[in-house]
Amino acid sequence: MSVFKIKNRKEVFAWSLYDFANQPFTTIIVTFIYSAFFVKVIAVNEQEGTFLWTNAIAITAVVVSLLSPILGALADRGGYRKLFLFLSTLICALFSILLYFPTQGEVYYALTCFVIANIAFEMGSVFCNSYLPDLSNSKNIGRISGYAWGLGFLGGLLALFLSLFLFDINNPDEIRKINILVGVWFLLFSIPTFLFVNDKKREKFNKVHIYSSFHSLKDTFNSISNYRKIYRFLIARLFFNDGLITIFALGGVYAVGTLDFSFEEVMMLGIVLNLCAGVGSFLFGYIEDKIGANKVINISLFILIIATLIAYRSPDTTHPKEWFWVAGVLLGFMVGPNQSCSRSLMASLTPKEKQNEFFGFFALTGKATSFLGPLLFGIITKFHSQQMALWVVVILLLVGLILFNRPDDKHADIN
Repeated sequence: MSVFKIKNRKEVFAWSLYDFANQPFTTIIVTFIYSAFFVKVIAVNEQEGTFLWTNAIAITAVVVSLLSPILGALADRGGYRKLFLFLSTLICALFSILLYFPTQGEVYYALTCFVIANIAFEMGSVFCNSYLPDLSNSKNIGRISGYAWGLGFLGGLLALFLSLFLFDINNPDEIRKINILVGVWFLLFSIPTFLFVNDKKREKFNKVHIYSSFHSLKDTFNSISNYRKIYRFLIARLFFNDGLITIFALGGVYAVGTLDFSFEEVMMLGIVLNLCAGVGSFLFGYIEDKIGANKVINISLFILIIATLIAYRSPDTTHPKEWFWVAGVLLGFMVGPNQSCSRSLMASLTPKEKQNEFFGFFALTGKATSFLGPLLFGIITKFHSQQMALWVVVILLLVGLILFNRPDDKHADIN
């Protein structure tokens, strides 16, 4: 059944628009344009800029890993999910806009705004993801999740096209204006989510909710072994998601620093990768419902490893930029399906009464060690090169793939 034929399609579309609204933040600020701009223009030099940018990503990861399970449990107990989603959205949009102001040399001003915006973005994703079990069933969860991811990459693609049309990408002052576009875009297109996605009745706030939230977290930690399938999946995701986060954080940085891409070339790379990611998400959303989330995750991890190895070798070839484009296209096709299937697999395993809390742990395992990849990438870059640092991504993806397919893994029957 198509997502356009389901009974709650209006609510599903409104929920999916949140991915459409927030994707330009990841695409433009985190992955392609602003990260490269920070390293190339704001920082003293590219090596120092890469090191500082990866530290900012690491700080985000640590903070989100601490906050997400607590706020997720609080949302479960007090019915504050939509409120927290709204506040996260507002903060991320505001501090994205503030990224317009830092100029050359104002490193810590830029990093402070980025870290706050990035933390808010990640927290918003926790609350948005937790709605998926409410909106889907076992027969359509894959295509709904894939539809949302595809719509998200479409949002990133359109925002990139609009940026290319409105701003002179070769002018640093014009590049800074793109941050304003990202913030306004997020606020504007997230409105339908807040208007049309239903939430459970909100209870009156009191301190009991805070205490019960911490108690719930304690219970979850103590009983996590009872949710064996979730436990094993999240352990594997600790690694392969860290690899993806490193790719997201440093894709544009690597293109500029190692392959001498111009900002215009990075923008075109972002457009093509988002187009591929959108197609991959839509396509594999349907494939997932046919062959299961596990198989799609395995396919995506295998191709992501191959693509990263191609990116690693590309500077040593006679046509380095062309080979990097090949790697980028492969990465684009597989990033969306990997994330979408991870989200839908988590939703299919999560008890209804634990939605926000367990999606808090989903974010926790996505962030608990996710400082490691970017941090190691930055350290290796500072003392060696960005090219050598790409081995961090390869190893993380490979370990995640191995753990995901352990012979004694009990989640292999989940479809």
